[in-house]
Amino acid sequence: MKKFKLGNIKVKKADPGQLTDKLLLLNLYITQGLTLFIGLIWILFQNRNPFEVLKFPQNLNFVYWGLGLAAVMLAVDFVLTHIIPEESMDDGGINELLFRRRPVWHIVLIAAIVAVCEELLFRGAVQHSFGPYWTSILFAVIHVRYLRHWIPTGWVFLSSYGLGYIYIHSGSLWAPILCHFFIDLFSGLVIRYRRET
Repeated sequence: MKKFKLGNIKVKKADPGQLTDKLLLLNLYITQGLTLFIGLIWILFQNRNPFEVLKFPQNLNFVYWGLGLAAVMLAVDFVLTHIIPEESMDDGGINELLFRRRPVWHIVLIAAIVAVCEELLFRGAVQHSFGPYWTSILFAVIHVRYLRHWIPTGWVFLSSYGLGYIYIHSGSLWAPILCHFFIDLFSGLVIRYRRET
């Protein structure tokens, strides 16, 4: 029987052009499943109830926080895309591959899954332990495809900090979930319906 050696594992950068649609979706759903699992386990280790963390608020205050931050973030993103060179905001083509030919229902589903899983982990679990600043650093590092350029990395950090801020002030995880969902949905639909240049 051959022994497995950790040193034999080789990690190489994948070219987005090499990714098939099936592989891209598989990667997305596995990553989000792991994110959800880690978030739930982390919350349990904090002696907290995940159902309480995800409890739906009784008033609609979270909607104002979530949609308000989403509007600000979309406005800033719009300005950035018009003053910053396109190659500085490049994510390696992953978002283009993910959303360009995706049906609308699937874009909605992806945006919802990503928003719930990532916010449960980062705002619901990590921020409870380390606060919004260190959570935002981790959030920016996790979005590795943006790390090649400082502008999108900084923007991901600020966006994460904003999500942490509205979580604290709204008192509900549903505020950052709503904001994250709306941003991803809007971005996905823009990519889906953008005219080819």
